[in-house]
Amino acid sequence: MKKENFTDITYFVLQGISDVPQIQTFLFVAFFSIYSLILLGNATILFAIHIDSALSSAPMFMFLSHLSFLDICYTTVIFPKMFLTLLGNRSISYAGCFMQLFFFISFGQSESFLLAVMAYDRYIAICYPLYYVDVVTKRVYSYLTIFSWFTGFLNSALHTGLASRLTFCSSNQISHFFCDITPLLKLSCMSTLLNEIAIYVSGIFVVFMPFLCILVSYVYIIRAILRIQSAIGRHKTFSTCSSHLTVVCMFYCTVLLMYMRPSSYSLHNDKIFSLLYTFITPLLNPFIYGVRSREVKQVLKRTFKKNYWS
Repeated sequence: MKKENFTDITYFVLQGISDVPQIQTFLFVAFFSIYSLILLGNATILFAIHIDSALSSAPMFMFLSHLSFLDICYTTVIFPKMFLTLLGNRSISYAGCFMQLFFFISFGQSESFLLAVMAYDRYIAICYPLYYVDVVTKRVYSYLTIFSWFTGFLNSALHTGLASRLTFCSSNQISHFFCDITPLLKLSCMSTLLNEIAIYVSGIFVVFMPFLCILVSYVYIIRAILRIQSAIGRHKTFSTCSSHLTVVCMFYCTVLLMYMRPSSYSLHNDKIFSLLYTFITPLLNPFIYGVRSREVKQVLKRTFKKNYWS
């Protein structure tokens, strides 16, 4: 085949979640509602943290604000185009597809590192409470946050760069509702061995290593909690990190299922797992943290009373 045949594709077509025309309107309304709740919930967390001087100076809540911002960002990368797809406009330009791929990987992998950083923060706070202020300083918080963001974007640049060197000739139909790396590689005319190696290697460093660090941190955290004599003290201490543990389980379990799935799994199964970690986790995060965080609830309650009952 001649080289010019490899460069025919200038746009891709997203197949979307479903090909059944009768449910497109229902899906549009459902996902628009989910997206609205994600924006509202995470924006509320950001508002509560930044309006209160005590919360905005506490590393734990500043990490939480970055988590909420990341959830807003990487769902916004997907949802607007997904709405257009449900309305019938399924095409996406070559450049637009790779931009979506780059930012989705960037925000998603930054969140993976940030969750590990939040586990480290809880480990220091619970296991070494007397040294917490000296260890988790404003400078350390800044370094850890920058590391999470920078590493996510750097790793994304690697995957996007490797994918952009590929040529696509067999089809421009992406069997997904957004430009994800796996369905994109299936359209390549070239060998994707280097891309697959990069995915597995980064999976170790971006998914497994942070998850392992979180597990180790929580082993020590649980040991420290069990040493507390008072049952009330144990419950109060565990409640400060149980929300983070819930988010970690939701996020990493779905991502690990994506990486550890058998090769016989179809791309349809990938869509299901993608829905879980791209929509369900960002949707539940603000409710989990908002319900379990006494400080966040108090700030919101004070603000509501001040503005509506004063």
